[in-house]
Amino acid sequence: MNPASTVKTLLIDGKDVSASVNQTILDAALENGISIPTLCHLDGLTEVGACRMCLVELKGSARLQPACVTLVEEGMEVTTETPRLQKYRRMVLELLFAERNHVCSVCVANNMCELQDLAKAHGVTHVRFPYRSPSLPVDVSHERFALDHNRCILCTRCVRVCNEIEGAHTWDLLGRGVNSLLISDLHQPWGESNTCTSCGKCVQVCPTGALFDKSKVGAKVRKNPDFLSYLKDMREGLR
Repeated sequence: MNPASTVKTLLIDGKDVSASVNQTILDAALENGISIPTLCHLDGLTEVGACRMCLVELKGSARLQPACVTLVEEGMEVTTETPRLQKYRRMVLELLFAERNHVCSVCVANNMCELQDLAKAHGVTHVRFPYRSPSLPVDVSHERFALDHNRCILCTRCVRVCNEIEGAHTWDLLGRGVNSLLISDLHQPWGESNTCTSCGKCVQVCPTGALFDKSKVGAKVRKNPDFLSYLKDMREGLR
């Protein structure tokens, strides 16, 4: 195969960028110092395009495309910041806040939350949509950790890290749409799970206060999902 055929050249925000044929727009942007907001994306995990925060504009296409699952193409022209994109991203954030019960002042992740950080960065000062205010449980049955469904944004980071990195397959989603719930095993309490290894990886990658360490409540300790990049590099080095 001609090596040149494995490399694509494109424009991102007017900047000439080269990328491998199997790279996404998000990969190419990040490699070239171009920031695109994300919530469900995390280096080391497969992409699912769940949060839609990374929507970008492509020249010649009327539809916005998620950068995390859209592969680069030769001659592609990508724009990552426009009034239209800012409008859509604010709308996504507002819908996430309206969907569950995100009361930052009483959340264990207050000031340490990726959802909150993005809301501040995008100027979300109020929510224009009616709050659903669902009655959702908090599972504290696990010896070390807890699950608060009120803070979950269904990004599936925990599902993917448990499946792809730990290999335990403890987490999954039950239901569809806004009624979806994160469940352990066959919808048993987390503390009764036969598959959970208590590794804590799911807690570390959770972007909100949905999964948290009970021993650190009130300690103002920011989670550390960067361990995934380290694990990925180590595994690739052993191949």
